[in-house]
Amino acid sequence: MLTELPARRALFVHAHPDDETIGSGSTMARYVAEGAHVTLVTCTLGELGEVLVPDLLGLGADRADQLGGYRLAELERAMHALGVTDFRLLGGIGRYRDSGMMGLETNADPRAFWQADLDAAATELVSVIREVRPQVVVTYDENGGYGHPDHIQAHRVAMRAVELAADPGHPGGEPWEVAKIYWTAFPKSVLAHGIDLLRSLGEDSPFGVVETVDDLPFGTPDELVTTQVDGSAHADAKHAALRAHATQIAVDGPFFALSNHLGREVLAREHFILVRGKRGPGNGESGWEDDLFAGLE
Repeated sequence: MLTELPARRALFVHAHPDDETIGSGSTMARYVAEGAHVTLVTCTLGELGEVLVPDLLGLGADRADQLGGYRLAELERAMHALGVTDFRLLGGIGRYRDSGMMGLETNADPRAFWQADLDAAATELVSVIREVRPQVVVTYDENGGYGHPDHIQAHRVAMRAVELAADPGHPGGEPWEVAKIYWTAFPKSVLAHGIDLLRSLGEDSPFGVVETVDDLPFGTPDELVTTQVDGSAHADAKHAALRAHATQIAVDGPFFALSNHLGREVLAREHFILVRGKRGPGNGESGWEDDLFAGLE
């Protein structure tokens, strides 16, 4: 329980350990460095993730099924790198299990996050919202960015929790209304630049069978993006956090490869879509906001 609230407070809701660093790591590090209170809620331990480290393959769900605990330790190291001290598992450690990719039998596991009762899971998050009282909440879009069940469910839970937290009739703590909600975004123009840059380094097919940005299972049309947060001063922190998630991410210079073998440029400038709240002043050619708290102070 927080006894004193800093002036600026942001809550990030992510599905698995490592998602927070990929989509919002430098943003989190920047706001911590600026004195804001940053809270991370991770919805599952990512028990069904692939394992990139050969010596750790035995942790996988098809063997010892101990990957979740190991990934929790990775998350702790990543948060240390970013400077985030307030990080939590939704409902406590092991409350919700990784559902696996869409269409797998594991989606039907009664322990899977995909099977969670929406209001029950959202109520777990309401208690966090009413405690830390964030002005800003960050999560995924309706498709979870790329269609993973746990990302979609994290979106649903976060959006429902914001609604319930503001409802004076919902039990548990004083109501709190979040001022701004953002969804993480990967602008297509930025992804296309990453593809071109990788190819210039000699990669014939940097995204496997994908040849153009429109073939990727993720990517946000630039016209939907509202906000770019420049975390370039904290790029080293993001790189360190990515390296902490060693079972899932292989870092190679300015790029990293996920366990699904897609490569992405490691972005210190992270992007978001404002879906609730007043948009702050824009800057630069794009006219994007440059601060999640823009217009609130």
